[in-house]
Amino acid sequence: MPVKAKEKKKEKYYQAVGRRKTSTCIVRIYEKKGGGIVVNGKKLEEFFPTFELQKEVKKPLDELGFLSKIYVSAKVVGGGVKSQVRAVQHGIARALVSYDESLRKQLKSSGHLTRDPRMRERKKPGLKRARRAPQWRKR
Repeated sequence: MPVKAKEKKKEKYYQAVGRRKTSTCIVRIYEKKGGGIVVNGKKLEEFFPTFELQKEVKKPLDELGFLSKIYVSAKVVGGGVKSQVRAVQHGIARALVSYDESLRKQLKSSGHLTRDPRMRERKKPGLKRARRAPQWRKR
């Protein structure tokens, strides 16, 4: 008895990487009506529960009016919650540029394409943290 192979329709997508501090995010955007954002296999509302974080992720799509036209799939690792939000936002903006190069100017002027270069400072020897010295006692 022959085994029927599952045919999976390959959808065209645009991929980009977004980063912030120690967070890295791989974003894929698909042209789908109705839109939607999925982060690490969960809906945006489940992964980032607060309204402020959701708004921050959607900002590049909102400004361009693509929120209901584009489906976003993101995989994010590392860092804290706020850092992951900024990494997803950066990845979405970069993926939109690979989707349509004419969007670059608008995204650049609103600051979505600029990678935040600030990183955590390393701990120095003889100190408790990067700059925190041990408490000094006179006697």
